[in-house]
Amino acid sequence: QVQLVETGGGSVEIGGSLKLSCAASGFTVSRYCMAWFRQGPGQEREGVAAVDPDGLTTYADSVKGRFTISKDIAKNILYLQMDSLKPEDAAMYYCAADPWILPAPCAMAPLEYEYNFWGQGTQVTVSL
Repeated sequence: QVQLVETGGGSVEIGGSLKLSCAASGFTVSRYCMAWFRQGPGQEREGVAAVDPDGLTTYADSVKGRFTISKDIAKNILYLQMDSLKPEDAAMYYCAADPWILPAPCAMAPLEYEYNFWGQGTQVTVSL
């Protein structure tokens, strides 16, 4: 049974940092497309960052240079390091996963792909 559990959200001041974690079970992150999405109040869900089984990363323009996605294969955990946080980064952040199977559509458009597995989310608040 595939499960994704996000932790690490919280309240941070503008310019601060947070590191989100997504603990995966029931599968191996090294064989899956993994991604972080977010959804703010009244907003559509937005792909933030993704990483494929080979470690290739993709970022939304809005977070490039500030966010870093990574994975610890030994611990089976996906991370999102968020630096220089802005008020517009405030949202519920979700971890998503899908198996990498040829032709691997999840790797072709990782921030637009409709992932099959999702976590419950962790809230990030950015304030003055």
